[in-house]
Amino acid sequence: MATVVVQQPLGKTGMEAWNSGICDCGQDLNSCCYAYWCFPCFTCTTTADFGESTCLPLLDILGPALMAAFGIGVCVPPVGLAMRVAVRYKYQIGGSICEDIMVTCCCMWCSWCQMSREIKARKKDVRVLQRNPLMQPVPMGVNPQVVTMQQPTVICTPPVGPGPAVQMVQIKPGVPPGAM
Repeated sequence: MATVVVQQPLGKTGMEAWNSGICDCGQDLNSCCYAYWCFPCFTCTTTADFGESTCLPLLDILGPALMAAFGIGVCVPPVGLAMRVAVRYKYQIGGSICEDIMVTCCCMWCSWCQMSREIKARKKDVRVLQRNPLMQPVPMGVNPQVVTMQQPTVICTPPVGPGPAVQMVQIKPGVPPGAM
């Protein structure tokens, strides 16, 4: 009797889905209109929002022309495909390279609009961290790992005789007196 083992494809468990569908341009009409009226500018803006070089998408425009000049046909826009794969991996979105190729080849505008919506949605995710009450403010322009400022320790001694109390201040070495 044969044993059948069913395995999940690698990387599929724990993956998220896109925040919007490929044809959900109605969720962000400003980006949709921007992509429709000036697609090269839109792709450059989306790439910059993702943290990559602003001029990178221009290779999708100039690349096929250069490849055709050398007799090589290109049907998959390389930067559009690379960006889509990079967005999927950075945000741990499920999918496959085959899906990315199909979406990028069949509807490049929709693919870029979906990536733009995803990048904007992920930038809106703000995680609020609780501030540690023991942390003290650090002066502007000072690297807290290089300079540690400590408060002076005040030691009061009881009065000796009829005069006022004597106050001694202990200053830590390496800290300028005016910085306290």
